[in-house]
Amino acid sequence: MCTVTFWPRKRGYILGMNRDEQRSRPHGLPPGEFDVSGRRVFHPREPSGGTWIAANETGTAFALINWYSIAARVHGESVSRGQVILALRDADSPEEAASRLRTLPLSSMNPFRLIGFFKSQAVVWEWRWNRDELLSERHAWEPAQWASSGYDEPAAQRTRSEAFCAARREPDAGSVTWLRRLHSSHGGEPGPFSTCMHRPDAVTVSYTEIEDSDVGIAMRGTERALCESPSPVGCVD
Repeated sequence: MCTVTFWPRKRGYILGMNRDEQRSRPHGLPPGEFDVSGRRVFHPREPSGGTWIAANETGTAFALINWYSIAARVHGESVSRGQVILALRDADSPEEAASRLRTLPLSSMNPFRLIGFFKSQAVVWEWRWNRDELLSERHAWEPAQWASSGYDEPAAQRTRSEAFCAARREPDAGSVTWLRRLHSSHGGEPGPFSTCMHRPDAVTVSYTEIEDSDVGIAMRGTERALCESPSPVGCVD
């Protein structure tokens, strides 16, 4: 249950992600900076250590969403999908990311979609694990959005896509202010399909923002939905 929005610029890009979770799930920790094999990496964390989004100093970023449209699930104990980005977070090319993905215990993981944003190659790659095979697809370096929902994934994707398409026509499209406005939007009223999601049992629990520019890369985040916490904190540059 998440929404990822990407917008490239002449130099760099912005990326926003709403994380939607069960209300009973422990909240994640705010973005921090880590040294991974001598490379600066930025990401929030699960209390258990995993993550759902990360960026590194080369301008590469990764975001992972659950793939609820695939019904197949691991029988018995599964490996957390939060470990996927931890294994890739310092990679700087699609080839390196794909190579590392193949070494993971995918057979013990539930379905997911991993999106990689590679600034140096100006390309977006998406990997999808459906419990049978790891599929990959190259996307153009252009505005795009991805969404997931454990409630009704096709309906959520359709509704959020409509909101994204409408937002693309706004005069400040591609700005940080625009990105935050989109990710705090409810499309009339809060609900299970709105970009900022609200259900009795689940809700948007955090927002993470990556901005890559001439001055470097920055990650900002909130520990609640943007509609409740409009000023992202925990800035890392």
